[in-house]
Amino acid sequence: MAVKGKILIIEDDRAICSFMRRVLEANGYETLNASTGREAISMLASHCPDLAILDLGLPDMDGMEVLTDLRRWSLMPVVVVSARTDEREKVSALDAGADDYITKPFGTSELLARIRTAIRHTRTTSGNSSIARSNRFSAKGLVIDYDKYRAYINGSDANLTQNEFKLVALLGRYAGRVLTYDYLIREIWGPNKAYDNQILRVNMANIRRKIEKNPAEPQYIFTEVGVGYRMIEGD
Repeated sequence: MAVKGKILIIEDDRAICSFMRRVLEANGYETLNASTGREAISMLASHCPDLAILDLGLPDMDGMEVLTDLRRWSLMPVVVVSARTDEREKVSALDAGADDYITKPFGTSELLARIRTAIRHTRTTSGNSSIARSNRFSAKGLVIDYDKYRAYINGSDANLTQNEFKLVALLGRYAGRVLTYDYLIREIWGPNKAYDNQILRVNMANIRRKIEKNPAEPQYIFTEVGVGYRMIEGD
């Protein structure tokens, strides 16, 4: 089964965490776990998962602090899973940047559906309605399949690494727009790698070797010197 993405479970209750990990891994997701707020903040910045599941009742700090810290540097989707049922708690979390809010107890199908919706929402907010509808981006033989986490060139798998795919997928969501070096680095590697353009250049060089006929004259991803990168507009 192809990995659908990496999810960080921020939950201190071992039984609930174990349950969510089993469900997610059985459905093709890679999982990580943080049991405290401080650990969560560190792992969000170092692992940059595709989505975070956040419990508000953490032992060392309120989960809202974790959410606020994350929103300072990333639009990563966050699904809050909490025992707090008060409407004001839900409104506060959503206003602070949570993509969804589930109250405990919850069912397997509901959890998976909320995760799919939150991830799909990140594609919709890019303004690319075609990706939002089909979960695919295509341009001149390049196809980015957001469901399969794969990129194809003329029907053949480009065999991108996880970070290479995340870069291509992010550029595809904003096709035609220039994404700055700093923005790309924060979204893929986290704030601790800010201003480290070398890691971005190395990954982009590898991507171009895999998807471009002539990496020196790219037809898919263009460099805007001193600013960032731009994906060709879709078909």
